[in-house]
Amino acid sequence: MDGILFLIGIQELGSGKQEFSKEEKQDLMHIAVCTVLSLSGYYAPEGNDEEGWPHFKQLKPLPGFIMIEQENFLKDHILLYFQNQKFID
Repeated sequence: MDGILFLIGIQELGSGKQEFSKEEKQDLMHIAVCTVLSLSGYYAPEGNDEEGWPHFKQLKPLPGFIMIEQENFLKDHILLYFQNQKFID
């Protein structure tokens, strides 16, 4: 799951192949989570900072799921993201 989120974050950053620090890798995963959950109205893009990194604002609280439900919720949104990007049917 972390690897998929990392790759979505890189895709959304749009900077291509480069080396990322540990903190930047965490930021990329955060970008991915915000991006996929924006499809259901939980987050909205606010724009990019001076370095080109996207920022989001939370629009509504996330559901209070237990850990396995959170993971499944995120997986469903990742699949929706891939469908919207036309990576899968």
